[in-house]
Amino acid sequence: MNTSTSARTPERILHRLDWQVIRRLDGYLQGDYRSLFRGFGVDFADLREYQPEDDIRYIDWNVSARMDTPYVRQYMEDREIIAWFLLDLSPSVDFGALENQKRNVLIDFVGTLSRLLTRHGNRVGAIMFGSGIQHTVPARGGRLHVLRLINDLLKQPRLSRAPMTDLSVLIKGALHAVKKRSLVFIVSDFISAPGWERSLSLLSRRHEVIAIRLWDPREVSLPDVGYVVLEDAETGEQLYVDTHDKKFRQRFMEAARERETALSEAFKRAGVDVLPLSTESDLIHAIASFVMLRRQRRR
Repeated sequence: MNTSTSARTPERILHRLDWQVIRRLDGYLQGDYRSLFRGFGVDFADLREYQPEDDIRYIDWNVSARMDTPYVRQYMEDREIIAWFLLDLSPSVDFGALENQKRNVLIDFVGTLSRLLTRHGNRVGAIMFGSGIQHTVPARGGRLHVLRLINDLLKQPRLSRAPMTDLSVLIKGALHAVKKRSLVFIVSDFISAPGWERSLSLLSRRHEVIAIRLWDPREVSLPDVGYVVLEDAETGEQLYVDTHDKKFRQRFMEAARERETALSEAFKRAGVDVLPLSTESDLIHAIASFVMLRRQRRR
């Protein structure tokens, strides 16, 4: 991705995304942009007994308890999609190479999906989170709105120090703010204090939720470069380590794998699909691969 300083204005970002990303995505999707999503933009229609192939997220737990058998909600499709971006802008999102940080990946993803959706008459909004909920952009449509969204993202301050991120604050904020059933993207590295998983499960019962997990290769594997200072991006705590130590590098990788496993299990329990986005990944390939996997699961 070209993320140089001269390219970080709303017009230039959107122009680059239009020509380098969205046009190619149109080729992959062949105009079927709605295949990115399922169970979105719908209004409640009826209830029926659960069938083995049904999505458990549509089980109506209150009715199921009264009837003593599982019931699922059925919906009528609405032509308009309302999409919300829950955006984690906490200090750890500023990790990465100078011109390719997780924050830049977040902005490119939001710009791409916002443009893709609003071109077809849909509305997008955003809730931006740092040490708390900092800014909310109402859900609207049109190119000018996408430019406003990108501009607001660029203006959000970078927090050098903050208390440990608590994503449950962001997710609970969305539970209160987003009333109509929507498509919700949580864009975060999910480096957070524990406890957000329950809020995520509640959110996924009301909306279609997709987790966009930002990560950088240096967070999972340390290079052998001798003595370095590692700093916790959230708290500022520093640790002087010797990366020549093979056992230390191994422990670092094992801790990263354990965290990956815990995250995967949390998303699975909540019934949320995950799109991993690395600071070194190709955005087009990542989105296209995600779409193909979802299509295959629905066959």
